[in-house]
Amino acid sequence: MDPRGGRRGVRRQRAAAGGAGPERGSGGRRGGRAHQARAGVRRACRASEGAARGRRAVKGAAAPRVVTFGELLLRLSPPGEERLLESPELHVCFGGAEANVAVALSHLGVRCDYVTCIPDNPIGDAGVETLKKEGVGTRWIVRGGGGGGGERLGLYFVEPGADLRAMRVVYDRAGSAFARLDPHSIDWPAVLAGADWFHVSGITPALGEGPVAALAGAIACARARGTPVSLDLNYREALWRDRNPRPLIEPLARRAGVLIGNPAAVSAMLGLPADDASLATPERARGLAEQLAARFEAKRVALTRREILGPREHGWSAVLYDAETRAFAQSRRHCVQVVDRVGGGDSFAAALIARLLGGDRPAQALEFAVAASALKLTVPGDFCRASVGEVEELLRT
Repeated sequence: MDPRGGRRGVRRQRAAAGGAGPERGSGGRRGGRAHQARAGVRRACRASEGAARGRRAVKGAAAPRVVTFGELLLRLSPPGEERLLESPELHVCFGGAEANVAVALSHLGVRCDYVTCIPDNPIGDAGVETLKKEGVGTRWIVRGGGGGGGERLGLYFVEPGADLRAMRVVYDRAGSAFARLDPHSIDWPAVLAGADWFHVSGITPALGEGPVAALAGAIACARARGTPVSLDLNYREALWRDRNPRPLIEPLARRAGVLIGNPAAVSAMLGLPADDASLATPERARGLAEQLAARFEAKRVALTRREILGPREHGWSAVLYDAETRAFAQSRRHCVQVVDRVGGGDSFAAALIARLLGGDRPAQALEFAVAASALKLTVPGDFCRASVGEVEELLRT
């Protein structure tokens, strides 16, 4: 046997058996042609695979990198349309706004690191493993409260709606590891080194002083590095209770270059008069977006619109305003038979970020983002695993 490996020995065995290399004479020509044909097929396959990779967003050294920051939650929900406390079983999965964005970005071919704080126990381990399986980077996750003493993962319960009964969400996240986060436990200069985008949401400021301080430090670091920052308003009335979110959210909005939300969130968190009718016409939608961009010095403003057309049928669309070019785009409306509305806005934000990073024009990025989030509404759970190809297929219909 060849001491440098078995490959040369295998070639010798094939040659002795007449199976390696072209034979002499007319048989050799046939063997040579067959060998050349096989080589040609292999080259064609490699070229085809390379072209396919070029059509898709693929992770790798050249792929952009996004960092998201927020709380990872464990979601519990009854199967089908059962009531929360009447069901003998609950389905369990992980979620959370910023985690949802990270997972969706990963499936769209964007490298993403997720920063959070979770307990150092088997439930926390399961959360990390779930994120890894989804292709999300977990090296910056803080375990055990980061010195803050939190030893539990936040929970939330989702009761699906049916006909006249609306969907209901119950949070159980007070005192979680993330809520007790020590803001000094995260090295933001190291986390954001090489990042092309930083994404956060308006949920985090509602969770405690530690998360607020960590978020402020993260945005300051991102701005100092020239890293684009997006803020999805994500208004959650149950988290704010009787508190006014504006004193915390407005300063963050002024420091984020990209604002994402819906009229209800704009009204509750930023104090601008807005409701469902604000996006009813292109003129009104543009007016609201321009007002937001001017007041908070945002480079881009994206606003989603959900129209309830029936018990399960929703109209889903959005607008995007670019303050630098004054370009305004309004997407087509997708009529969706909704399976699970949780995570729809998160998948919109993820897809918008992915396409803007990819160099799409605002109108193209908007259409892609709305289509991706429409697909999310058709699957259960928090995560959107739609691929670029699936979204593009929907856009062709």
